[in-house]
Order: sequence, then structure tokens, then C-alpha cells
Amino acid sequence: MRNLLLAVFFAALNCLAGGAALGAAPIPEQPWVGTWIIALRGGSCHEIYRLRADGTMLVTSAEEVAESKFQISSQPNENGFYKMVDTITKDNGKKDCSGQVTVAGRTVTQFIRFHPSGNMFLMCEEDALEKCIGWFVRQKGLDS
Repeated sequence: MRNLLLAVFFAALNCLAGGAALGAAPIPEQPWVGTWIIALRGGSCHEIYRLRADGTMLVTSAEEVAESKFQISSQPNENGFYKMVDTITKDNGKKDCSGQVTVAGRTVTQFIRFHPSGNMFLMCEEDALEKCIGWFVRQKGLDS
């Protein structure tokens, strides 16, 4: 009987935790919403991503300013990554941190994986850690 009560207790606790592992920080409903920054080229260039709840994004990178629409999976996959499909809707035609000019209409698929704190994420080309751009850090107070 004691084992049955313990099993029920832990099952209820797991449900209350939203199925997350015990001790893990809860992730907000849309954890990607906000302003994020990444340092590139050894810190000599920064990209700022402003992801909005309506599925639009504003990105600044060196001289580039771009707008896009994105869709992101509601749950992470078995590897812990959210799938993000992003389509550029506008670009000012100037070079980004990599020296490239982004073309409006371009669609890219990326994968993001959150740090347990919820204040950083990795953006990767695949749902694996081998081909990642780096850590994006949440910028509090800059949300739009």
C-alpha cells in the first residue's frame, strides 16, 4: 500500500511540474519571446533578435536591419530542440556581421535549445549540438 501511495504522489507531482524533470526550472509558454543578443567575430559584432509573440522578428546585425515572420514548434523534440522556420519579409540591403546581404523571401530552418535558466539559448543548423551559431542571451528591459 505504501508503494502505491508513493507512486500516486510522484505521478501527481510530475503532473504538477508539467512533466518536467524534478528540479528543472519551468519554461514559460513562449520562452523565445523577448530580446536576445549574440556576440560574433570574437565580440567585434553583435546581432540583436527581437522575437515577438505574434510570430514576427526584428534583427539587427552590423549595418543590416531585417524583419521576418517565424513559426516555432510548441514543444521541444526528443533532443530538446524547438524547430523554427523563419522567412525574411524585409531587409535594408546592408551587410550583416558575416559580411553578407540577406535577401527578402529567404526561408531558413533552425533549431533552438534553451539553457535551463531560460535566459539563454543555442541556435543550431540541425537538432544537434555540432553545428550551432552560439549562445543568445536574453536582454531584460529591451523587449518590444
